[in-house]
Amino acid sequence: MSNMISAGIMVNVEVFYQPEYSNPLQNEYMFAYRITLENYNSHPVKLLRRHWNIFDSNGVYREVEGEGVVGVQPVLEAGESYQYMSGCNLCTDMGKMKGVYEMENLDLKKKFQVLIPEFEMIVPCKAN
Repeated sequence: MSNMISAGIMVNVEVFYQPEYSNPLQNEYMFAYRITLENYNSHPVKLLRRHWNIFDSNGVYREVEGEGVVGVQPVLEAGESYQYMSGCNLCTDMGKMKGVYEMENLDLKKKFQVLIPEFEMIVPCKAN
């Protein structure tokens, strides 16, 4: 589990290997991750965009960006939290991700960035 507070937003990440959606013989490894966002600010915020940096252990690097998360742009009132699940496929049994959310302070109509802490995706038998 990884977590970080950035710009008053706590980002907590949990990772789960998905063996039923993976095929190691074809170099296909699927991971799910659960992200919980908590707004520690005294104002409401809206998640506008996300930008991911994804690294496989063989040196392959990709970027993914787009509006919102899992098809929504959630609003978090002061003290509120939001949780979602998503996934990432790798062509190796180990990798990592990190990123940035673009958010908006709804009181000031001002955009700001929230860092997503780096987290590892490792097939369980490799972690021992």
